[in-house]
Amino acid sequence: MTAGDSPLGLIAGNGRFPFLVAAAARRAGRSVVAVAIKEEASPDLAGAVDAIHWVGLGQLGRCIEALRAAGVREAVMAGQVKHRQIFSDIVPDLKLMAVLARLAVKNTDSLIGGVADALGREGITLLPSTGLLADQMAQPGANTRRRPSRDEARDVEYGQEVARALTALDLGQTVVVKDRAAVALEAMEGTDETIRRAGRIAGAGCTVVKLGKPKQDMRFDVPVAGAGTLEAMREAGARVLAVEAMRTLLIDRPAFLAQADAAGIAVVGVERERA
Repeated sequence: MTAGDSPLGLIAGNGRFPFLVAAAARRAGRSVVAVAIKEEASPDLAGAVDAIHWVGLGQLGRCIEALRAAGVREAVMAGQVKHRQIFSDIVPDLKLMAVLARLAVKNTDSLIGGVADALGREGITLLPSTGLLADQMAQPGANTRRRPSRDEARDVEYGQEVARALTALDLGQTVVVKDRAAVALEAMEGTDETIRRAGRIAGAGCTVVKLGKPKQDMRFDVPVAGAGTLEAMREAGARVLAVEAMRTLLIDRPAFLAQADAAGIAVVGVERERA
């Protein structure tokens, strides 16, 4: 049996992302065994997969046991785990404690990278989380009917400069700008709250730019925009969303773009300059 013939493991956090992965995997003819994080994943996920196991945040040992018992050789991480959950609520089991002991830097990416390494030592390969979702990714150029105006395009360019600096420091992915001035930078609160904060500071007319990190590990922490992002932009009066083309997941892309069109929001895919 090849890895592709075995069930696909789905390590699931919150939101629609795990449902999209499960549906795409089943369309491709693979059964899906989910390990769902109790503090984050939706109970409805049980109806979208072939088998589901619920684990607490920090129970890496139980996660691995469930996947191995099901014969899983490849797995995908999909869905957000809130940063504050990771840093304040996690109670590590022995397996996760061993991972933590190996980390030189205690941040989210290094922790999840350590988990990926632990899975690999158990014979489970962690795949890129968007590997089955090419049709859900932001495309280069204008994705919506409305395109950025000339002034908005300048804000996109400036926002990219700021976002490149922010992501290089591994602090956040989102920058909100207005009239070539940085209004709000993402920290631990996430994209949507950053946008709302920008609206409170600068009012309507802001531009939102979201980029991945220079060495983004596409196995986890993929840049994502969804209906909540557009709702936050509507509340803040933001008019443009620029995301990294082919590296940003637009959750339920057709519905996402229809919602953007209805709100008069321009969504554009930009190419990130790389050294």
